[in-house]
Amino acid sequence: MASVTSLSDSVQQRLASALSATLPEAAGADPLLRRSDRADFQANGILALAKKAGSNPRELATRVVAGVDSGDVIEDIEVSGPGFLNITVSDRAIVANLAARYADDTGRLGVPHAANPGTTVIDYAQPNVAKEMHVGHLRSAVIGDSVVQLLEFTGENVVRRHHIGDWGTQFGMLIQYLDEHPHELDHKDAQVTGEQAMSNLDRLYKAARRLFDSDEEFKTRARRRVVDLQAGDPKTLAMWQKFVDESKIYFFSVFEKLDMEIRDADIVGESGYNDMLAETCRLLEESGVAVRSEGALCVFFDDVKGPDGNPVPLIVQKSDGGYGYAATDLSAIRDRVFNLKANTLLYVVDARQALHFRMVFETARRAGWLNEDVKAQQLAFGTVLGKDGKPFKTREGETVRLVDLLDEAIERASAVVREKAQDLSEREIAERGAQVGIGAVKYADLSTSAIRDYKFDLDQMVSLNGDTSVYLQYAYARIQSILRKAGEVRPAAHPGLELAEAERTLGLHVDAFAETVREAAAEYAPHKLAAYLYQLASHYTSFYDKCPVLKAETPQLVENRLFLCDVTARTLHQGMALLGIRTPEKL
Repeated sequence: MASVTSLSDSVQQRLASALSATLPEAAGADPLLRRSDRADFQANGILALAKKAGSNPRELATRVVAGVDSGDVIEDIEVSGPGFLNITVSDRAIVANLAARYADDTGRLGVPHAANPGTTVIDYAQPNVAKEMHVGHLRSAVIGDSVVQLLEFTGENVVRRHHIGDWGTQFGMLIQYLDEHPHELDHKDAQVTGEQAMSNLDRLYKAARRLFDSDEEFKTRARRRVVDLQAGDPKTLAMWQKFVDESKIYFFSVFEKLDMEIRDADIVGESGYNDMLAETCRLLEESGVAVRSEGALCVFFDDVKGPDGNPVPLIVQKSDGGYGYAATDLSAIRDRVFNLKANTLLYVVDARQALHFRMVFETARRAGWLNEDVKAQQLAFGTVLGKDGKPFKTREGETVRLVDLLDEAIERASAVVREKAQDLSEREIAERGAQVGIGAVKYADLSTSAIRDYKFDLDQMVSLNGDTSVYLQYAYARIQSILRKAGEVRPAAHPGLELAEAERTLGLHVDAFAETVREAAAEYAPHKLAAYLYQLASHYTSFYDKCPVLKAETPQLVENRLFLCDVTARTLHQGMALLGIRTPEKL
């Protein structure tokens, strides 16, 4: 199926052609077309061009209008004010464009693939081995997953990476304890739940910590064990692997609850780069990018200084020969650029790590691993706040467990679904409750610009009114209900019909889906898609209130309105899927 040119692109092309014919030196100039409340679109690029050419903007605008090839698309253009163009498209063009999108049997709604797709490695959802996932892990997973969906939908080759914390000195204590209590991670049952796996790890961690803090001899043995681990001692590595495997049982259960696909092959933790660390340091030192300072291998920056005014370096290798996060992150960049052949490296990481990544990226640029053709970018995100506007904690001041948070969201959503459900079984209520609850959590996160903090307020999130995913899910379910009630009457587009104002508004908005996806993918901005979908549901509600569907005056009008309902539903369904949110057929 060929892609469909959206109405705004079509109008844009027609204006650009007329503009370059009227003013040859303006060839390739942007007419600056925008949606408008004065007409369907407004173009205000002529003002700047006229100023540059030293001509009267209104006069130039009038000449451009005379040269526009309207085709079947443009109904009317008028020059307004100092040289704006107000453009109205024809009803026929709106319906014909939507019909072409509706006919796309790939389910893409005529959305084109990107012209020059590249390879993007996206680093997101990075929990730590042997540690519980908490509310701070939520945003990286949810934002990263949506950006993956958006990029893959536009045709980008996406490589997912989950850089889990699976290495470091804390493992010495855990491995030594397991060595001395060998059955602590044995499974009595064949099937272990994520909760059980976490509880095993948690129990072992606490016992090991108690011993480490109280027994000097155990502490010495634990520290020796770190040396064995780093030296690759097979027995030590085998015990370390047990912790990783047990943690993965838990991780996968949490990601499943979040309705996210995390594949084992994409989990490449800190340990995955161990073999590269020494060479990374050698390359940086030999090229002069890093220098020895007080025994440590450091990279210095003119603009990074401590409170005392002294430079704060990026430490790649400590003076005792150990490697820090910087060595691992720089090795990961080498792997992603030279082995995975990435053009873009994306890191969905908390904004508080911005300085670390700025220094790492600058080091990689100085080393020549990043350049004009290969860019790295941190997609930084803000903090999850409680209702009181402070970082989200339990009443006891503890960090909130992610599982508890998701369970509570599902519980609240199930209550909302049960209240509204007319003909749903208990099993269906539980299934829909999970889809609505998890959707509510994801949407609250994704409808906020990533860099901003947001308040985690479950009452607001599962509300049927306002900018929530439940509102969008109900709009979708309502359309499905109308389509079921229509029985034998099938949706069909009738481009010859005159459209009511609410139909036009809805139709133009549905047609803008492709450009919204393009923009959201290019800017790694799921919140732009979320805002579009909320508007779509709002325009649909307005259409539903003003334009009877099944009781419309003529059979053709019924079919056309059913068609508008169905193409809206398909757009909602596809848009929500790109945010990682389900759209139940019945609610």
